[in-house]
Amino acid sequence: MTKLEFNLDAHIAKIPDFPKQGITFYDISPVLEEAQLLRQAIDVLCEKAKIFQPDLIGGIDARGFLFATPLAYHLNCGSVMIRKSNKLPGEVFSQSYDLEYGTAELCIQSDRKLSGKRVLLVDDLIATGGSLNAAQSLINKAGGIVCGALCLIELTGLKGRDKMTCSVDALQSYEY
Repeated sequence: MTKLEFNLDAHIAKIPDFPKQGITFYDISPVLEEAQLLRQAIDVLCEKAKIFQPDLIGGIDARGFLFATPLAYHLNCGSVMIRKSNKLPGEVFSQSYDLEYGTAELCIQSDRKLSGKRVLLVDDLIATGGSLNAAQSLINKAGGIVCGALCLIELTGLKGRDKMTCSVDALQSYEY
């Protein structure tokens, strides 16, 4: 098995009816708890990230942070935090979006130096594409260029990648 054929399915807990009836929560905690799995996941994400040639890795609050910083370290680039509302001081750009079970808002500090920089977005999961699309809008507002998006999991049946104007890749996919 090559690194890019890495399969996480047996290590992702599937919790039905969370956070509400009809939603399956894909829990990556088992991947994070096992050192070898975590190392493999980071290594595969790094291989996939290299083709985007990012200047910065944009980690989306909160599970995206778990992967953004190690990717930035291994790719010798910086990292920028895309946070939930009311988590950042100073002036921020904000973008609201719909979740499969509600609404939310993401923010980025307006004084981040993103102008002309290639930003690779990283999150644990893409479902409807709301948070990644909001993050993409924020990077654009700040003058950055979204060069791609990487996730551990993609729920292909929800067609979240269709909202993105950049390439999206994931380590593991499920229909819903």
